[in-house]
This record gives sequence, C-alpha cells and structure tokens, in this order.
Amino acid sequence: MASYADKTFTPPELIRNFCIIAHIDHGKSTLADRMLQLTGVVEERAMRAQYLDRMDIERERGITIKAQNVRLPWKVAQEDGSVVEHVLHLIDTPGHVDFTYEVSRALEACEGAILLVDAAQGIEAQTLANLYLALEKDLTIIPVLNKIDLPAADPDRYAKEIAHIVGCEPEDVLRVSAKTGMGVRELLDEAVLRVPAPVGDSDAPLRAMIFDSVYDTYRGVVTYIRVVDGKVTPRERIKMMSTGTTHELLEVGIVSPDPKSSVGLGVGEVGYLITGVKDVRQSKVGDTITSQRHGATEALTGYREPRPMVYSGLYPVDGSDYPELRDALDKLQLNDAALTYEPETSAALGFGFRCGYLGLLHLEITRDRLEREAGLDLISTAPNVVYRVVQDDGNELTVTNPSDWPEGKVAEIHEPVVKVTVLAPSEYIGTIMELCQKRRGQLGGMDYLSESRVELRYTMPLAEIIFDFFDALKSRTRGYASLDYEEAGEQVSDLVKVDILLQGEAVDAFSAIRHKDSAYAYGTTMASKLRELIPRQQFEVPIQAAIGARIIARENIRAIRKDVLAKCYGGDITRKRKLLEKQKEGKKRMKTIGRVEVPQEAFVAALSTDAAGDAGKVKK
Repeated sequence: MASYADKTFTPPELIRNFCIIAHIDHGKSTLADRMLQLTGVVEERAMRAQYLDRMDIERERGITIKAQNVRLPWKVAQEDGSVVEHVLHLIDTPGHVDFTYEVSRALEACEGAILLVDAAQGIEAQTLANLYLALEKDLTIIPVLNKIDLPAADPDRYAKEIAHIVGCEPEDVLRVSAKTGMGVRELLDEAVLRVPAPVGDSDAPLRAMIFDSVYDTYRGVVTYIRVVDGKVTPRERIKMMSTGTTHELLEVGIVSPDPKSSVGLGVGEVGYLITGVKDVRQSKVGDTITSQRHGATEALTGYREPRPMVYSGLYPVDGSDYPELRDALDKLQLNDAALTYEPETSAALGFGFRCGYLGLLHLEITRDRLEREAGLDLISTAPNVVYRVVQDDGNELTVTNPSDWPEGKVAEIHEPVVKVTVLAPSEYIGTIMELCQKRRGQLGGMDYLSESRVELRYTMPLAEIIFDFFDALKSRTRGYASLDYEEAGEQVSDLVKVDILLQGEAVDAFSAIRHKDSAYAYGTTMASKLRELIPRQQFEVPIQAAIGARIIARENIRAIRKDVLAKCYGGDITRKRKLLEKQKEGKKRMKTIGRVEVPQEAFVAALSTDAAGDAGKVKK
C-alpha cells in the first residue's frame, strides 16, 4: 500500500470524488465497508463493521455523526482490454437531520453523490432533504436501492418512486445489498462511468478548500482539504486566506483509510495537512488555503454559516471545571463546525456556556462527547429557541435565554418557524394532521409519492418541534413516519415568560418562554415536579408559577416539625399550647430570614429530564 500512497498528482481525469447520502439507518456505513473490502485498502483480518465510524458513541448508537473521507484504488477494464487504475475519494455522511451541516460540507468536496434508499422502506424525509442539497450543488446523482436481500424488500415499487423524484427510468436505479456485497462492484464501475472528473488548473496558484478538521493531542490541528487549483507539497509555506496567518507544512497525506503521508496533493485530490499548530481557531472550516509566495488572490466560495436551531445552557457540576469546559468546547468546535457557544452565568448554576445546536440529538451527542472526551460532569438546561422581542418604545432584543426577557411592556414577539416535511403511509394522514394542528402547524401542501405514501408539508413554530414532536409522530404512525425540517423565517406569536418562584423569589434556571395556551400546563408541571425534588425545610415553602405578577399555579412543601411535645407528658393543655405557640413563632421568624436550599440533584432532575429524555427519543 505504501507505493500507492506515493503515486501523487494523479491526473484529474482518473479521479472520482463522490459521497453517500441517505436517511438514517439505510445502510451507508455498511456500503462503505463493502467498498473498503472490495478495493483492498482494508485487510480481511482488520475489517470490522462500521469501519469508518471512529467514535465510541457512533458505534454504540449505530449512527454516523462525523462525515469520514477515504481514498480507494479501483481498476476498470477498458474496451481495448487494458486496465486503468482510478482513484476514488469516498465520503460517508451522517443521515440524521441534526447533522445536515456535515452533509452540506461533504457535498462541496464532491462531483457526484450515491443516493441510497432502503428497498424495504422507500424514500424518507431526510433522503429528500439530502437529495435537494446535492441537486443545489449540481452533483451527479446515482440512485441506488439497498437491502434487496431482505424478505420485505420491494425493489420494483421503490425504483419507480425514486425514478419519479430523480427524473430517470426505473431501470437506471441500481440494486445492491451492502450486507452481502451483491451489486457493489457494478456500483463502483458505474461511479467511475457517471461521476465527472474534477476540473481545475494544475499550473495556477494553489487553492484548496478546508472541509473538515480534527484536533490531535500530539500533532495539533489536522486539516482535511480538497485541492481545486495548483498543488500542495510538504515544507512549503501556506497562507489561510480568511485570517492571513501563515504556516509551514510539516506533513501532507491521504486517508486510505488510515493516514499515509505522501509527496503532495494535486488538482481534485482530497487529503490532509499538518502544520503543528495547536491553536484551534487558526483552521476554520470553509477557509481557502493558498501558497504564501505567489498565492491566489481570490478565495473559493466558503460554506454558509449554520444557524443554531436550539439553545441550551451547559454548566459544569463542579464550578472549578469551567476552564476545562471552555478548552473542551474549543476543541470540539474544530471537529463540529455547527456548534456555537458563548459564556453566561446563572444565579443558581454558576458559570457556564450558552450553546447553540442544530437539534436535540446534536445537543445530546455534544454533551455526551464533552463528558467522555474531557472527563467532565455537566448539567444542560432545558432547550429553547431564539426570540426577537420588540418593546413598546421600539427597542429590539434577541432573547436566547428566559433570563434575558425584558421587563415592562412588549409590543411584539417574533418566534422562529420551520418548514416541516413528513413522509408516511397514507392511512396515517388524519392522525398526523391532528398532531400538527395541535402544535400550531399550518398545512402548506400534500403530495402522493405513490398510491400508499404521502408527503405532508407544514409550517410550524420551532419551539413546538424541539421537545417531543418526533416521538409523538412516531407513536401515532407506528414508527413509519419520517420527519425533516428547515428554517423558514419567523412569525409574530402570543408568548409569555413563566417564572418559578421559591418563597417569592424567582429562580432564573427554571424560567421558560411558552405560548400563552401552554403556559399554565408548564407552570403546574414544574411546580409539582419541584415539590417532589426539593427536600422539606424547617419552614413551609411555597412553590409558585407566575406570568408577570399573576400567579398561575402553586404547590407547598410542608415544614419539618420537631416534636416539641415529646417531653410534655401529662400536665395542663395550656403548657402544650405554650410550647406549640413558641415553635410557631420560631418558624415564622425563620421563614423571614431563611433561604430555600435547592440541592444540585434537583436542578439536574428538573432541567435535564425533559431535555435528555426527549433527545433520547429522537435518536431511536
């Protein structure tokens, strides 16, 4: 294999860059495994399932979180009997809606995409979303039906469905079984035939796009690039066009599937660079790399910055871990460009960060990775979305946290809305429509993809989706429905801030922004939950839910009473009454000066159960 790595500057006409896109659990990673075996880059004894999924979380959950690229050699027989060796650059992408940004970055490094569809389930919502992303980038689409060996597979029916959407003939849809390897050899031949070769000027100044990067404890930042023009070789000095910083290249190489150093990368090639830089901010995804001397003047078109859909606070259980959390977030952001964060403080939880995520699964995976990779214990607050509040005096505020909610009168509140696409069997139309209307959804359209499958399009507030919408949808459709959503601006809504008061004092960590119709339900639920979680004090503690000055729900935590009558056996009733009155006075005085002790576990349980529970439901 060493000799293969040394064959650099492969002619662009022999290179094929493509990725695999599909809905979650349609067999992308299994297909990538078969391709690794067929091309011989992984020996049989070293082979394992989900070979390209490197993280423990990916292997445990059976989902792809990070897009992974690999270089494969593939010999193709020509009509004259000769054999030509091509270079295939394959990128295996995630399938879940929360990792769409990973997919969009992978598509920038490719000329073609294999659209993989499960022959037993057909096209699902995320399949369509990824297909539209690929079509926007003008990629060549190769439609493929996978799992044709399953007893429940119906390839003829789903081939017609795919042909209808992609605009090809049903016979053009390739049929493979990634598990058994049937049809994978023909698929690779078809990729060489159909995917166009990369186009670039090898004599022009170097221009390469950074499409991913990771942090290595020993080697610093490892940057993954796709060369568009020119060539890149070790020991030359390069310049990052957005920041203007310059570095010397210590190593240039390819991934096949393990990193192998090479003598350079030419037009159309995908590989990695190591500069020894430890500062994670100096390798920005979407940046253009050029030579320091006689470099390019015009940068490549970068990536659209991802807009966070869900915000949640992240706090260390031990306050002294705050610097470690900051460093861990810095390194994780290098690996996950869709994550955003800024420092914030909470009266109840101390110092932490307000983090922006693309969805609930993204939130849970991020927290899981931070806890594993950095060894931290974290609390994440209930997720919420971003609101734009217009006050009576015309001032505008962006509210990402309920504690930022303005005092005084509010003229208008704008909340984010999303376009929701639901694909399901047609017999479930009624129950899906009922659910969407209950969540303040407006029907935008409905199309039949075939006699038995329907696509419903709704416009809904994002806040209604981020909690348990996906779970409710799955349970109403026996798991057959699939969901995808994308941002669609904002709308004016009747929203209120619900405060939770303990002994008359608002606790900022428990506050939430809710629609007027669901505020009462949140208040009563939170009050009763806290009554169970907060231990009894020496005095009675009222738990109240309030909107402004109006109390909408109340629960009481009864006081712990010492038995002051224990020493008083026999005697006059007035003596007993005197002791009870004395105790009552003491309780009253304690209530005026006493503060309610809320244990850390109560915060964790009250704030994390909904968030983690719902995120857990999404991942299944």
